[in-house]
Amino acid sequence: MNLDTTQFPLVWMQDAPEEPHDDDGAFALLEELLQRGEPIVLLTEIGERSLDHEHTQDEKKRTALWMKKHRQELKLVRAMVAIEPSTAKRLAMKSFSIMFEKFWGYPMLMASSREEALKIARRLVSETEPGSFVTTDGTA
Repeated sequence: MNLDTTQFPLVWMQDAPEEPHDDDGAFALLEELLQRGEPIVLLTEIGERSLDHEHTQDEKKRTALWMKKHRQELKLVRAMVAIEPSTAKRLAMKSFSIMFEKFWGYPMLMASSREEALKIARRLVSETEPGSFVTTDGTA
């Protein structure tokens, strides 16, 4: 997973199929971003590769430990906005988004396009209180 911070506070998470899966590097960079103390929004395009990656037990454990250690800082993450053009797939992701928010502490919102995702992300960053405009069904 690569993090593209060129549009900070909007941070793109991208699969890097040509590179080995490197959660440690992504977590280190995310940690640096959170240390800035500014709200951020994560954005990602849902693709077949990202859905197919099966995390090992060790990866799951390291992720959970990292998340618990950084619970307070993660409050700066307003949301993850996931882009999925398929209406059916976006609807299927709703139940996952509930579990996602319980685990990470911030919502996973769905968008049908990059343009919609950027609109949601910019609005989230401009809000003074996290989640202040997010509806209960996970849409913005």
